[in-house]
Amino acid sequence: MENLQSAVDTLVHGSNTLFILIGAVMVLAMHAGFAFLEVGTVRQKNQVNALSKILSDFAVSTLAYFFIGYWISYGISFLQPAAVLANDHGYGLVKFFFLLTFAAAIPAIISGGIAERARFAPQLCATVLIVAFVYPFFEGMVWNGNFGLQAWLKDHFGAGFHDFAGSVVVHAMGGWLALAAVTLLGARNGRYREGRLVAYPPSSIPFLALGSWILIVGWFGFNVMSAQTLEGVSGLVAVNSLMAMVGGTVAALIVGRNDPGFLHNGPLAGLVAVCAGSDLMHPVGALATGIIAGALFVWSFTAAQVRWKLDDVLGVWPLHGLCGVWGGIACGIFGQSALGGIGGVSLASQLIGSALGVAIALAGGFLVYGVIKRCLGLRLTQEQEYYGADLSIHKIGAVSHD
Repeated sequence: MENLQSAVDTLVHGSNTLFILIGAVMVLAMHAGFAFLEVGTVRQKNQVNALSKILSDFAVSTLAYFFIGYWISYGISFLQPAAVLANDHGYGLVKFFFLLTFAAAIPAIISGGIAERARFAPQLCATVLIVAFVYPFFEGMVWNGNFGLQAWLKDHFGAGFHDFAGSVVVHAMGGWLALAAVTLLGARNGRYREGRLVAYPPSSIPFLALGSWILIVGWFGFNVMSAQTLEGVSGLVAVNSLMAMVGGTVAALIVGRNDPGFLHNGPLAGLVAVCAGSDLMHPVGALATGIIAGALFVWSFTAAQVRWKLDDVLGVWPLHGLCGVWGGIACGIFGQSALGGIGGVSLASQLIGSALGVAIALAGGFLVYGVIKRCLGLRLTQEQEYYGADLSIHKIGAVSHD
């Protein structure tokens, strides 16, 4: 009997390790989506830089999270013998890999906002500080119960802050950090003339669409595998992700008047918003969440660029920042049993948790980028920006003209 139980335990641990490893690889693949979404949106003279930033940011994020960030979030250090780390088929190591891909999404999100005029090395420095300290501080509060936030919310409002797959912890955090960076950087040269917006069309709609599709597919690993064990996996999460993605697509298609840039960002807006409550909502609630997110993205991206003169190149603040906050709130609305959800969620806790995430991201963003701007400088020179980041930083263009 003991041998049978031991065999079952081994099978369970091995299966869970494989399950979360597949999720980690799927979210790792999403970083190719971030890269190609940016490559297709920026001008051709900045495509090499876009590709280089995403890969470099991921590598630097891994080091920052392995040695510092994961310890801050979960109190776990990897400076132990390999025999200890390999317990339970190395599930703890693979869990780190999975959560790392979330942490590394933060600088990938920021990259799209500050594209075409940010210096390379200072941004890598910002990545280290954000992934080592700013992001883990909030991640640990929400997903590990650090500092008593979740216990306090449960005592006062009947439920803690629920963010199943990171609408606020990952996406809103990245979007509002990007807002601070974009504000401190200022607009690209020539973007506004005599107070009017000058259009910079995307360099490649096919690359933009490829990036969107890679992200869409990988997102099912992002959301579904957030269960982290086979026992906790739910088809509800998968279908809710699908419905929110479709809702965001249709809303962006209609509100964006067939614009392919809006169309391919619409599904991402829906997926950002459904992350928090994908395990609680009814599929119709997820559809409504995605529809509102898609429309919110189109409206806020247009307003930010035209009215507020915020030169956020990929619209990462509207897409991740605003839609992420909407996702945190939507979880508290459509997660209620009265609206077909599973329940066990508090709208007050969702509002407080979402607002706290925004506050920490803004404070951390202005602190990190403000210090780097003063000490190292954030922007390319006007001449470097004119010739493009590809030639100015990497000494090679995306396309050979020979």
